Amino acid sequence: MAAGAAVAARRLLLLRHRRHPHLLPKHQFSSSAAADGLDGGDGGRVKIFDRDLKRRHRDRAAWAKRENDALLDAVADNLLDRLEDCRKAFPSALCMGGAAAAVRRLLRGRGGIEKLTMMDMSTDMVKKWRELENATDDGLETHIIVGDEEYLPIKENSQDLIMSCLGLHWTNDLPGAMIQCRLALKPDGLFLAAILGGETLKELRIACTIAQMEREGGISPRMSPLAQVRDAGNLLSRAGFALPGVDVDRYTVKYNSALELVEHLRAMAETNALFQRSPILKGDTALATAAIYQSMFGLEDGTIPATFQVIYMTGWKEHSSQQKAKRRGSATVSFSDIRKEFGSNQD
Repeated sequence: MAAGAAVAARRLLLLRHRRHPHLLPKHQFSSSAAADGLDGGDGGRVKIFDRDLKRRHRDRAAWAKRENDALLDAVADNLLDRLEDCRKAFPSALCMGGAAAAVRRLLRGRGGIEKLTMMDMSTDMVKKWRELENATDDGLETHIIVGDEEYLPIKENSQDLIMSCLGLHWTNDLPGAMIQCRLALKPDGLFLAAILGGETLKELRIACTIAQMEREGGISPRMSPLAQVRDAGNLLSRAGFALPGVDVDRYTVKYNSALELVEHLRAMAETNALFQRSPILKGDTALATAAIYQSMFGLEDGTIPATFQVIYMTGWKEHSSQQKAKRRGSATVSFSDIRKEFGSNQD
């Protein structure tokens, strides 16, 4: 019955809520499904995620995922739209992990990129990308390498553009990874990233928490801790980027069942990779989660919605040509003089 339901549940409706409020093609969509937990890492460094496990997840997903995914395509296309707002070209670019394949496929000459380097921590994912690249003939010089965002194998001042589409939220040290990206950029280079925000999979979080409390008398880490919108600007500033910019999109995906949602997360390598994770989810807890999900959030057509919040971040490496704020105290006109000149709105 589960297999039949999975086959019958391949219809997926992706709704774009903010900038393009129209229906996108039916397809599958992924996000992060990990858990809340901390574990001390080597050398005193805090580690939340098991990167070796995440690499195995991506190895598995390399051959399980579809080449075209409506959600990944929508997020990648939105990320690339920002290149059209820039007047300058970016001859050399690096695209890291996540939905890099969607970025490559949807690039279509945007940004004036002449040389693209694609990087992933999974050797199987790299093999898959190379197979896809061999079938592509658009004249773009493309190099595909194995590398980890936490230890970026890129020379300093070597890239005009660095992009990450739904990949950096699995790093243990997000500010550190972003600092490495800034160092790898040339002066006046651009950093573009899309990460999952804290509202992602809120329905699943609620249903899983209630089910665990009912069946097990407590909760264990099941969902990944994600950045909040208010934190994104601070991350860019902390990493040393100039002219930081942040905006948010929210996507809602309809699934026929909670089983389809979980299968899709597995296919996208977005399942639990926390160090402090429970090894298994008990069968009765899983069934209770699915029932609670359907009861609390089920729609009239029998489907269940899943919310995905995507935070887009933009930052530039410092350059003398960029706008800069004046030194504090350097103003030559006071607000009191302005009020005297133009009057006050107060009676």
